[in-house]
Amino acid sequence: MDTGHTVETLKAFEADIVAKFNAGKIKAPVHLGGGNEQTLIDIFDNIKENDWVGGTWRSHLHCLLKGVPPEELKAAILEGRSIALCFPQQRVICSAMVGGIVPVALGLAWAAKRDGKGDKVYCFIGDMAAMSGIVHECTRYARGHDLPLVVIVEDNGKSVATDTKAVWGGNHDINVRRYHYELSYPHVGSGRWVHMQ
Repeated sequence: MDTGHTVETLKAFEADIVAKFNAGKIKAPVHLGGGNEQTLIDIFDNIKENDWVGGTWRSHLHCLLKGVPPEELKAAILEGRSIALCFPQQRVICSAMVGGIVPVALGLAWAAKRDGKGDKVYCFIGDMAAMSGIVHECTRYARGHDLPLVVIVEDNGKSVATDTKAVWGGNHDINVRRYHYELSYPHVGSGRWVHMQ
């Protein structure tokens, strides 16, 4: 899916959100993306308009690449919905619960299979969520029922702020794709204390 976004436009969008957050205009947590812009552009080149995208609390860039208009996305973030963005018209649904989007994506994949139109569900999760039981159950179930679910682990090596491998003991991927990157921002916020007025 080509929305015309480039690495530069994605970085500029997040920089604008950082400026608004630092100015105290967003009175809710934000989880900023970055460091994986080109990888996401490459992945979204294979995602079709009718495919669903499931995401986590860090999904600004995913929304843009799925066709959510930047001003609509920015308005949702300013309203405090950065960590649970949902845009049904563009087939984007996100959850702030660790691993919580995967069972939702599994249900969407069942619906897509029954619909028979060849649509897929792309579900993006972090490397900490990939270690959770719900992800393993859902990916096994999807594989066993040949569901059009593609789980993509966005591995920045961190479980919040701790080393994922040190905490969880390595990778236990079942039926998932994975890419590695270094996140440009801290786990939450912009890296500085912000006084809300």
